[in-house]
Amino acid sequence: MDQAIGPLEGRQAHHYPSMWTRELSERCSEVAARSQHASPLTGHHSPPPMATISAALAISFFPSPTRFAVATASSASSQIKRTARFRCCAESSSQEQETSVGPPAPPPEKPPRSSPSSLLGISTSTWSAGVAGLGFLETGYLTYLKLTGSEAFCPITGAGCGDVLDSDYSVVFGIPLPLVGLVTYGLVTALSLQENGKDLLPGSDDIRLILLLVATSMATASAYFLYILSTKFVGVSCSYCLLSAFLSFTLLFIRVKDFGFERIQKFAGIQIAVAVIIALALTNSYNSATTQLKGTDNFVLEPYETEITTESSPFAIALAKHLHSIGAKMYGAFWCSHCNEQKQMFGREATKILDYVECFPNGAGKGKKMTTECAAAGLEGFPTWFINGKVLSGDQELEVLAEASGFVAEGTEQSKEISQN
Repeated sequence: MDQAIGPLEGRQAHHYPSMWTRELSERCSEVAARSQHASPLTGHHSPPPMATISAALAISFFPSPTRFAVATASSASSQIKRTARFRCCAESSSQEQETSVGPPAPPPEKPPRSSPSSLLGISTSTWSAGVAGLGFLETGYLTYLKLTGSEAFCPITGAGCGDVLDSDYSVVFGIPLPLVGLVTYGLVTALSLQENGKDLLPGSDDIRLILLLVATSMATASAYFLYILSTKFVGVSCSYCLLSAFLSFTLLFIRVKDFGFERIQKFAGIQIAVAVIIALALTNSYNSATTQLKGTDNFVLEPYETEITTESSPFAIALAKHLHSIGAKMYGAFWCSHCNEQKQMFGREATKILDYVECFPNGAGKGKKMTTECAAAGLEGFPTWFINGKVLSGDQELEVLAEASGFVAEGTEQSKEISQN
């Protein structure tokens, strides 16, 4: 047993010096490292304390068991100190990281909106809101009249307002025109208040440009309606139409003043495109519209045929064939007395050869409309002849129709008179 233990102790004793040497080397390294740190009081580097060096060196002279215990205690103390130092550094690093991160920065604020220009000491947005508000009230009243079928009150022009508001031109693509104006004026009012600082609509950043384009479309539509009023309703005046046009042009002037005449040139192309689109849309809508016979709002006139009692002469038959061959057309209405007189001039046989277009095949009166072909022709009365690009209004003598169409019938009395003239 002793022999077995002896070699073991010898092997342990043989390994102790190297272990103590490493421990002593680590202790000396720690002492040297501490000596490199500046003193917290003086700020200068201080040499290692002699007591620390002496204690470290004394370990090597202890007997093996004692030296092992001291080394173990010293190593444990060093590990505790290192752990404490590590924890302190870790906590300090964590604190520094938390301090450096800090609370999240608030999102950048949106730049303030540019203030609109002024007109007579009042901002253009206020002007736009006021003018559009008046238009909103006007179109709201007209929308109520249109939807309820009530008669419009026209204090200045009498019954002219009712004729215009009840016509086919008061509807665009099946939508009452006052209702379209009501929505448009309401949109301009809301956008103007939004520009003035009232947050009524979400996500409206380019309000000024939107208002400019809307005002351009409204002014274009008003100009188109004024043209219709002057050509399709001759002698009829509509105070509501004129007021709406005035408000639309005023809004356009305000928006142009807001941008400035120099800056507005950058958006001239967009404005022209919007104006062209509005004009084409209105033209397409009204091309399919038909005109109701005036003065027949309270009754319906069913279509009927008038008997032609006269016989057709050879000249009338020959002229009718010639007019048919060149594509001449006669537009008329069953209730038109002058149309019936024109047919009597041609007689029964010749009338059947003519290209006659009935403009009210389903009757006339309330709810009865003119055909699309007649409405597109822009007729002003009945009968109306279209011969070789010429327009002849009213009933015409056969000789006049022959001369306008270039017809000459040989061997007839009428042809001789025409050749002599």
